[in-house]
Amino acid sequence: MSVLFTLENHVARVVIDRPERMNAVDRATSDELETIWRKIEADPTVRCVVLTGSGERAFSAGADLKDSNGLSGLEYWASANPLGFGGIALRRSLKVPVVARVNGLALGGGMEMVLGCDIVIASDTARFGLPEAKVGNLPLAGGMTLLQRLVPRNIAVGLMMTGRMASAAEMERYGLVNAVVPQDELDAEVERWIADILASAPLCVQAIKATVRETGEMPPDQAQAVRSPELIAALTSEDSLEGVRAFREKRAPVWQGK
Repeated sequence: MSVLFTLENHVARVVIDRPERMNAVDRATSDELETIWRKIEADPTVRCVVLTGSGERAFSAGADLKDSNGLSGLEYWASANPLGFGGIALRRSLKVPVVARVNGLALGGGMEMVLGCDIVIASDTARFGLPEAKVGNLPLAGGMTLLQRLVPRNIAVGLMMTGRMASAAEMERYGLVNAVVPQDELDAEVERWIADILASAPLCVQAIKATVRETGEMPPDQAQAVRSPELIAALTSEDSLEGVRAFREKRAPVWQGK
């Protein structure tokens, strides 16, 4: 097993566990990740996911080049997972928020996985980059299409054309990273974000994720008119009534997720 998976108190934790390979993803690890994403999608008790890598050196260094099986760039592109690197970069079927706990290098496919997450918490030692052009490759599994949508265009193009690495502080300034903390405070910061997510109505959180992801490229008037199943479920839920009751009674709401 190269991916660790736990589920406790509504929080699924997914850890790429190949520290000796900088948590690079080979074919077997990719298959394990896909199995885990499907398991999470099928479990209605999951309200939040944390994705990270083992150790302190790397979140993930991306694709394990020793596992390329001699594929050309064109062959790799043709066989790439349509859901993006690690099955998460371009995934639309995962309804709950995914928090990237970036504990070190997030390079290539590792950065593409970060781009597929909803909230990014990084240690001040983290570094981000899409260096594929330096080895004659391209960020084909989500990087070229996602990065330009999440940071200013010239920043995205500059990083990809030069293969440069950016610090966590830089990526926070560009808007990709939500918070940067010292390495020894990373877990505490992640837990604070998890606590805030769990304090919110789960169906509302899902509706926000669905709306943001589905309408990001639409004009505002068209986006406003979208009535997604997640939006309707949140507005007609028992939790929507519980939230008002709790506010009036000056107590914390008890969410049922229905």
